[in-house]
Amino acid sequence: MRHVRSLIVSDDVHDRVLFDANIGELIGLTVEDGGVLEVKGTHGILRMDLAVKELEAILSRMKKNADPK
Repeated sequence: MRHVRSLIVSDDVHDRVLFDANIGELIGLTVEDGGVLEVKGTHGILRMDLAVKELEAILSRMKKNADPK
């Protein structure tokens, strides 16, 4: 837990969690088991269980941001 800065779970908003950590330099980004986004860094791995629509929205935003126009 030395690289975790904070974890916030709100009582007011039940579908959101803020997790602030330093996982180091990005090693890889994969999707596991049809909806678990896995972010690998030099200091650890962050896994997020996402609904398919959420994952599609994230990937769409990433693709738009990567497209130089």
